[in-house]
Amino acid sequence: QVQLVESGGGLVQPGGSLRLSCATAGIDFSWYDMSWYRQNQGKQRELVALITSGRTINYAESMRGRLTVSRDNAEKTVYLQMNNLKPEDTAVYVCNAAWNSLTYWGRGTQVTVSS
Repeated sequence: QVQLVESGGGLVQPGGSLRLSCATAGIDFSWYDMSWYRQNQGKQRELVALITSGRTINYAESMRGRLTVSRDNAEKTVYLQMNNLKPEDTAVYVCNAAWNSLTYWGRGTQVTVSS
């Protein structure tokens, strides 16, 4: 059974930080490209950060400099450190695992940035 479970979301003030985690099970984690997407009401899902199985990293331009994505293959977990958060970062953040034609999604964790 494949599972991706996000955690670490919550309410934070502008300028604050959060560290999201995505714990996986049921996949050969080290083979998979791992990524974070976000989606808020009425908007399309957008890629936030990618870390491939080879540890190539890409970030969304709008958040570049405020993000650090990392992975722990032993723990089968991917992380997203988010700093200097802005109200427009408010969204559901969703974890994705992909290997060739196989793609799996978590259920997401809510991030709300508000005063």
